[in-house]
Amino acid sequence: MLRIFSPRIVSVALLACAVAVAAVAQDTQYPPQGQQIPAPDCTFQYHAWGSIPQLGCAPYAHERWLLDLEHWRSERRIRTAFDPSRYALPAFQWTQSSFMQPQMMVQDRYFYDPVAGRYTVDRYLDDLEKRYGGIDAVLIWSTYPNMGIDDRNQLQMVESMPGGVEGVRQMVADFHRRGVRVLFPMMMWDEGTRQPDQPWPDAIAALMKEIDADGINGDTQDGVPLGFSLAAEKIGHPLVFQPEINPSDEALSWNVMTWGQYNFPFTPMVDRYKWLETRHMVNISDRWNQDKTSDLQFAFFNGVGWESWENVWGIWNGINPRDAEATRRVATMERGVAPFLVSPEWEPHYPMHNYGVFSSRWPLGQQTVWTIVNRNGFDFKGRQMSVPLTPGMRYFDLYHGTELKPEIEGNFTVLSFDIEANGYGAVLATPKEPSDAIKTLMRRMAELTKTPLESFSHAPSVLPQNLVDIPPTRPADSAPEGMIRIPGGAFVFTVQGTEIEGDAKDGVDVQYPWEDSPRRFHEHEMTVAPFYMDKFPVTNAQFKQFLDATHYAPRDTINFLRDWGNWGDGAFPAGWDNRPVTWVSLEDARAYAKWAGKRLPHEWEWQMAAQGTDGRAFPWGSAWDGANVPVPQTGRVMTGPDPVDAHPQGASPYGVMDMVGNVWQWTDEFQDEHTRAAILRGGEYYRPQGSLWYFPQAFPNYQHSKLLLMAPGYDRSGGVGFRCVRDAQ
Repeated sequence: MLRIFSPRIVSVALLACAVAVAAVAQDTQYPPQGQQIPAPDCTFQYHAWGSIPQLGCAPYAHERWLLDLEHWRSERRIRTAFDPSRYALPAFQWTQSSFMQPQMMVQDRYFYDPVAGRYTVDRYLDDLEKRYGGIDAVLIWSTYPNMGIDDRNQLQMVESMPGGVEGVRQMVADFHRRGVRVLFPMMMWDEGTRQPDQPWPDAIAALMKEIDADGINGDTQDGVPLGFSLAAEKIGHPLVFQPEINPSDEALSWNVMTWGQYNFPFTPMVDRYKWLETRHMVNISDRWNQDKTSDLQFAFFNGVGWESWENVWGIWNGINPRDAEATRRVATMERGVAPFLVSPEWEPHYPMHNYGVFSSRWPLGQQTVWTIVNRNGFDFKGRQMSVPLTPGMRYFDLYHGTELKPEIEGNFTVLSFDIEANGYGAVLATPKEPSDAIKTLMRRMAELTKTPLESFSHAPSVLPQNLVDIPPTRPADSAPEGMIRIPGGAFVFTVQGTEIEGDAKDGVDVQYPWEDSPRRFHEHEMTVAPFYMDKFPVTNAQFKQFLDATHYAPRDTINFLRDWGNWGDGAFPAGWDNRPVTWVSLEDARAYAKWAGKRLPHEWEWQMAAQGTDGRAFPWGSAWDGANVPVPQTGRVMTGPDPVDAHPQGASPYGVMDMVGNVWQWTDEFQDEHTRAAILRGGEYYRPQGSLWYFPQAFPNYQHSKLLLMAPGYDRSGGVGFRCVRDAQ
């Protein structure tokens, strides 16, 4: 039978006892598990096999737990000399209601239109507003997984975005115009590419000021050091810093946001940092999970936000319709009661009547809000919670947008309302008429909740990809100059992607026309038509002939022929005539090929030319031989590839040269609704050191790497060249 819980009044004896026990335990009987603090034992957070779940806690059990947490919080603040001053800065106030924040790849096709050559911020935001209610901030991801394919560092990757620094600044202004704050990432593991000309904290702060960004996400960082905050404040542009991984409690003074990479037991756990400072904002990040119910429920219970991340390194893990609608409702409620959700009197795990229904109490003056989640797979109707009797208090079901009719039982008021399976609830207690803002919230929620969440599909889906067509050339009846005939025929095309993350999940890598979804591992028996392939990659001298003949000038000139210096003078570095041309985009390579009466190869054509039909691992045979490729360059600045004919012993079975280890080579392009990507073959000479996160190599014939595409200036690289093919009669 349900216990009627006492109001939160603890006797002096109970207080003394709890403090004594906590002192023995040195901080707490409920030590945090990473970023999360366990719930009271009586909530049966972990169900042992054969145990019988109980309903509610014994008298004072919840109070003891809460007192223990308060004691721990007080002591931790003292131990860490906690300074809350940054949470009061006007520049950082936006963080306290920044609930929905996606990590957005710059390659997302809703964000940038490469055909029109412009940012499409409104299109991106309108899509999110339509699908799940919009966002409060965005983390614009401009680096990994492309970084390391050349010597551009993380800041230069931002500068390579369309329009350069000024274009990025205007794009940030477009987000600000829509009320969305903007963060960029910083990667302190990026110590293998170019060194900035000033210390990293100063260099990052300077660029963020120039583009008017609001904050920084510390990728892989367990707290962003204070020096980064001080560097930004020194130049008059304070930045919010949001580490990915658990910072120290001391760092909470300057890291006013964090990610939350949670465990999700049945009973919600309390966020450690939110508990230490209720103005701290957490965005729960759970990138690969296809069911976001726990993310949203733990966020709502803790009064924090969610990293609504769908484009994961070009791998689409879209929010399903039910989770999207739940996101819309959670975000609407959290934005509507945001001032309550920073209450220093937050009381997590306020006692509820029904098993598996959990709430947090958020007092603010004479008013209180409860955020409620149902962790069960079934509905609850009727009696949900009891509160101490307060004459004149009115109660409102914010989730359904109605006023409640309380029942008086002794010294308690019993509140009854419905809560869906795996659903949400919110209650407001107020002694006066609700504010206009609350009335607006209730009208909005009443409209939204006319349709139950169960009406929306909860099934995951995989975004299909299409292979971009490569038009055939005019067939040749004999080998054009500088080309070698590849006879074609039966070929078993076997290849796998080198993506660092994603494992073998459905949706990783690419989808060939004979497959029904993207995947990492591919094998297909096919017949390849005969064709001619360039014996060598296209050289600087050959590309100069193209420029001289056509006066080609790309619309997006960022990084075009970057290693030539002033490419408009038409002069490449002395002695570089026979080296592969690099710093050319896929569009640049296609323009050259069209001028030459050729085309870029399909990936299986490239692989057949490199592999023959005997399945060899490398063009020259089955074993790696470092003498057949350039000496790897591991410094922080690229010095340029070897001449294309420098390693004749590396020839393929057909005599095609320089296929592996000098420069990557453009082949096929794949597109889905949100991402474009090109398949690169062959690997390169440049190998930045110090991190496993740099763009992965793919030297064996059975591997390829996938380069996410945004715009020509961003896509160009000192590690990527190309060679051409021509169809044969």
